[in-house]
Amino acid sequence: MNAEEIIITDNEFLRQFETTIKEQLATIEYSQQERKIFLTKLFMPEPLKEEGYMEIFIEAVLEEIKDRNTRVMPTSPDVAKFMRKNRRKYKDLLPVGINI
Repeated sequence: MNAEEIIITDNEFLRQFETTIKEQLATIEYSQQERKIFLTKLFMPEPLKEEGYMEIFIEAVLEEIKDRNTRVMPTSPDVAKFMRKNRRKYKDLLPVGINI
């Protein structure tokens, strides 16, 4: 499975991006301010993390945000770590003057 195959749902009521993988829910909570979205908390069941789905899910969410032409503030440690690891691909999503 890759990021293109994951279906991301924006649950605006709960302010979180959601997906279901192997009948288990994974979420990234967010708050939005002006043209920035703060990714604040990632939840993924441990078995899915162990199978490598966390990075695929984060990538899918970042692609969804990129399509909205919005900047990302990764306040979740897992998302920040992923963005550092993939700095070249996602540096344009960071607000001007922000480095991770």
